[in-house]
Amino acid sequence: MADLLEDEVFERVVDVDGQGPLIEGQNDLASIDHDIGHIPFMSLKNTPKFWYGGTFIAFCVMQLLFLAITVLLWKGTGIWGLNVPVAWGFAIINFVWWIGIGHAGTLISAILFLLKQDWRMSIARFSEAMTLFAVACAGLFPLFHVGRPWLAWWLFPIPNTFGMWPQFRSPLLWDVFAVSTYATVSVLFWYTGLIPDVASLRDRANKKIPKFIYGVMALGWRGSARHWHRYEIAYLLLAGISTPLVVSVHSIVSLDFAVSVVPGWHTTIFPPYFVAGAIYAGFAMVLTIMIPVAKLYKVEHFFTKRHMNNMSKVMLVAGLVVAYGYLMEVFFGYYSGNEYERYMIMNRFSGPYNWGYWALILCNIAVPMALWSYKVRTSVWACWIVCQFISVGMWLERFVIVVMSLHREFLPSSWDAYMGTKWDWMMYIGTMGFFCVLCFLFMRTLPMIAIFEIKELHHKTNHHHDLDDH
Repeated sequence: MADLLEDEVFERVVDVDGQGPLIEGQNDLASIDHDIGHIPFMSLKNTPKFWYGGTFIAFCVMQLLFLAITVLLWKGTGIWGLNVPVAWGFAIINFVWWIGIGHAGTLISAILFLLKQDWRMSIARFSEAMTLFAVACAGLFPLFHVGRPWLAWWLFPIPNTFGMWPQFRSPLLWDVFAVSTYATVSVLFWYTGLIPDVASLRDRANKKIPKFIYGVMALGWRGSARHWHRYEIAYLLLAGISTPLVVSVHSIVSLDFAVSVVPGWHTTIFPPYFVAGAIYAGFAMVLTIMIPVAKLYKVEHFFTKRHMNNMSKVMLVAGLVVAYGYLMEVFFGYYSGNEYERYMIMNRFSGPYNWGYWALILCNIAVPMALWSYKVRTSVWACWIVCQFISVGMWLERFVIVVMSLHREFLPSSWDAYMGTKWDWMMYIGTMGFFCVLCFLFMRTLPMIAIFEIKELHHKTNHHHDLDDH
C-alpha cells in the first residue's frame, strides 16, 4: 500500500503543471546518477551490442568520406557533377543542410534556457553535442569546394606578404566568420555545461587513466557555492551570446543566395525562411536520434511523451513558417511581373526536376500536418517516421533551391542538367557515417543527459510538492 501511495505521489510531483511528467517512474538522486552516469563506465563486456554494431557500420560508412576526399584531392573538383550553369552543387546543398541540423542544439540549450523551460533539460546535452558534430560535417563541404583547401587560410584577414585581402562585401566570406564563431561559442557552451557532470565522473572513476582525463576536463570543479555561482553566470552569458547566433548564422547562409540576381534566390524572405527551416530540420534530427537511443540505453523515463509533444509542437510551428515561405515564393514569382521569376516557378511545377519539388511538398508540408494530432506527437513510431520525412524534405528543399534555380538560368544556350556523381553521393553519405561515429563515441564516453540538471529538476518538483502540502 505504501509503495502504491509513493508511486501516486511521485507522478503528481513531476506533473506539476498538468502537461505530463518530465520524469517517469520512481527515482531519487542516487538512481538518477546511476541511470545516466554508469554508461561511460560500462566494461567492454557490458557495453550493449547495438553500440558495437552501430559504431562498426558508421565507421564503414565513414570510409566513403575518406575515399571521396582522397580522390578529390588527387583529381580535383572535376570528379563532381558540377557544370557551367550549376556551379553550386552537392557541396552547398549539404553544407546548408548540415548547418540547419546544428541549429536545434543552440535553440534548445540557449533560448529555452533563457525562457526557463525545464523540459529542455533531458535533451539539451545531446542536442549541443549534435550541433558540434553537424557543424564539423558542414565545414568539410565549403573547405573542399574551394578546390585547393590547403589555401583556405587566404579567406582569413591575417597580414600576409601577398597583399591579398578577402572581399568583405561577399556573404561567402561572412559564412567563414559566422560559422567559425558559431562553432566556437557552441563548443564553449557545451563544455561549460559538461563540467559539473565530468567532475562527478571523476569522483566515481576507479581507474587512474579515466580519473586523470575526467579530472583534467573538470578544471578543478569541487561543487562549492562559489563554483556554482560562477558557473551560473558563465552559462547565462554564453546562453545570451548564443541566442543571436541562432538567427544570424543561417540568415548569413541565406544571404549567399539572396544577394545574387538568380531567379528564385533574389528575395528578402530567405533569412527568416532559412532560420525556420533550420529549426525544422534540427528538431527532427534530435528526435530521430533521441527516440531510439533513449530506448536502447533504457533512459526513456527521462525522455517522456511530454518531450516529444513539445518538440513536435515546435516542428509544427516551424513547418508552418516553411510552408508560408513556399507559398510566398510562388506569389513573388507571379506578382513580380518578371518573366524569369515566373518561368522559375513553372519550372519547379513541371520542369525536369519537378519530382524534387513535389516530393519536398509531400515531406515538408503534407506528412508533418499529422503533428496536429496529439496521438501522433506522443507516439514513438509515428513521430519518428514523420521526422524521417522532414529530414528528407529539408534536403530536397536545398536541392530545389540550388539546382532548379541554376540549371535553367537566364541564357537558354547555357542550360544543362545536373545530378551528383558517385563521388558527390559518397562524400554526402560518408559525412552521415562521420556524424554517427561522433555520436556513438560521445554516448560511450560522456553523459548524454545532463545529470545535475535532472537532479535539479527532481529537486524542483519535490520542493513544489512540499509547498503544496503546506
